[in-house]
Amino acid sequence: MDLKVHINNIHGSQMAAKINGNFTLDGKEFHFTAIAFGRIGGQNIGAKISQTTEKELEKLGYDVEEVILLLQRNLLQGDLTLPEGLKKESFADD
Repeated sequence: MDLKVHINNIHGSQMAAKINGNFTLDGKEFHFTAIAFGRIGGQNIGAKISQTTEKELEKLGYDVEEVILLLQRNLLQGDLTLPEGLKKESFADD
């Protein structure tokens, strides 16, 4: 499964942040939101997708839980792209 994550916006700090973004899965783009506790690349991230996105993923033959786990893993590991001007150092603590 080829999943790419792009962050559109982050509000918060190293301790807690709300994230809005998109992920591309095998060429199709989907929106997600997430809450990061601790720090990006660190302790805990909970990602959510809409019911509409869940249904679309199911129609395409994907296991929704597997997609969410992969999305969260990419967020935790910092495997993502950021908008121009946003530096990882402003919200992540390596």
